[in-house]
Amino acid sequence: MASTFNVAMIGGGFMGKAHALAYAAMPMFFWPAPAIPRRKILVDVGPEAAAEAAARYGFEESSTDWRSVVARPDIDIVDICTPNDSHAPIAIAALEAGKHVISEKPLARTGDEALTMLEAARRAGTTTMVAFNYRRTPAVALARKYIEDGRIGRILNFRGTYLQDWSADPSSPRSWRFQKDIAGSGTVGDIGTHVIDFARYLVGEIASVNAMVHNYISRRPIQQGGLDKLGTAARSDAPLGDIDVDDEMITLLRFENGAVGSIEATRNAFGRSNYLTFEIHGEGGSIAFDYERMGELKVMFADDPPDSKGFRTVHTGPAHPYGAGLWPIPALGTGYGETKIIECFDFLSAIVAGTQPSPSFEDGYRISRIADAILASGKTGAWTDVGR
Repeated sequence: MASTFNVAMIGGGFMGKAHALAYAAMPMFFWPAPAIPRRKILVDVGPEAAAEAAARYGFEESSTDWRSVVARPDIDIVDICTPNDSHAPIAIAALEAGKHVISEKPLARTGDEALTMLEAARRAGTTTMVAFNYRRTPAVALARKYIEDGRIGRILNFRGTYLQDWSADPSSPRSWRFQKDIAGSGTVGDIGTHVIDFARYLVGEIASVNAMVHNYISRRPIQQGGLDKLGTAARSDAPLGDIDVDDEMITLLRFENGAVGSIEATRNAFGRSNYLTFEIHGEGGSIAFDYERMGELKVMFADDPPDSKGFRTVHTGPAHPYGAGLWPIPALGTGYGETKIIECFDFLSAIVAGTQPSPSFEDGYRISRIADAILASGKTGAWTDVGR
């Protein structure tokens, strides 16, 4: 009989919905499940909001006091779905209480802040994960398998993008994502870190960066209410507030293994909804992925016969990573929810095995250091070492 782990989720917004779905559905997809996550208690900023989110997401209890919740002896897992400025205090308190912790990305606002979380994780010895769920897309996991199998040979370069348009309209509200003291950075931390995670996952450690970082919209209407209203228009009479984070970043990459690359990320690209892509070229072939067609992976192998050279499309299904737990035929369709279900499966599997999943807090710290280097290079225009 699988063990049951009681989950305390801190935050009941959009990400809370995605995580709650994963806890409910994971045993349905991956059976026998490594463990059963029990949605025990949900914490939010006010009693009414907490009670409503708990009822909606299937949690048994609600609370507004995360400190007392993470200290409870009946809580096994603390799940952090809050704005970035609260990740560190919640995670450190939970780790000191001996809990397993999963935190939404980025792990922290800065590398130094992430280091305090990593040091707490090392002291605790429990399982930690950062929720970079896009790497759980089966096509992305298949790309890693091809690379590990040597199908494209030594990697020469990586080209990644993450383009969105939800904040391209200047009338979209100034949520916490546009405030440096809460978010840490703008596009770099919010979406650029997803591409950084792809680069590390598929190619290797990044040694140095050379970046341009820009802000396009200096003031926005101040958001009314606490919920994160992505892509909506603010009230026309709302007062304006200053924006002190980046809207776009472009960076060159040097990898420790000798590969080179680039990343472009922006939330100001009209017409791009969730254009998260990578293309990787090796001495023996190429791999390309576009999240807006997330069930497909394009591959080209240099040793193909001359009359069949060129990109082919692989539709992911049962024969591919995680396929046995998902849907019975290729191209039946997967979505954002499935990546969270897979993430939950990997996290619970690591807890049961007593291991660290990837990305762990160690990975989250490394990504935060790379983000710091990109922001620093954006100010100087010079190549900047990431360091250890």
